Amino acid sequence: MSVVELSALNTAEIVSLYCQVIKELKARGVIRTNNVIGDLGEYLAVEYYNNTAGLPALSAAPIGTENIDAISRKGERYSIKSTSGNVTGVFYGLEPKGSTIQDKQKFEYVILCKFNSDYELEEILEMDWKTFLRHKRWHSRMNAWNLPLTREVCSDCKVIFQKKK
Repeated sequence: MSVVELSALNTAEIVSLYCQVIKELKARGVIRTNNVIGDLGEYLAVEYYNNTAGLPALSAAPIGTENIDAISRKGERYSIKSTSGNVTGVFYGLEPKGSTIQDKQKFEYVILCKFNSDYELEEILEMDWKTFLRHKRWHSRMNAWNLPLTREVCSDCKVIFQKKK
């Protein structure tokens, strides 16, 4: 594989390369939408689960499926969230903050894909529905819930993968 010296390219050439990379990743089924980090995390999580003994085989849910991103052969539903920061994207479809109505279970597990600032996968964590309910936090601007990736939250998760240091 040849290495492209990006500093030798002008901005238009770099943008063109980016577009080509996105098209190729879509053609290969690595990304399915324009949410690159989210799609990348979903793809890597499903691949890791499917290629690791002892983990359930997962299939990607169809694009647009509400609340879940993958399904196991046993029918267990997985929501997959990817981040390079210390908080996940939001979870829609749950009761709003202050509601007295109990949330209907939307999935069995959350898979968290943590990327570093170079977009390398650092960690895959898994939590069940009850753990999710205990740690979810209200995001007032989005009117939905997310997960802070604090030490406490991460310590309540099952570590599926950690990058070797």
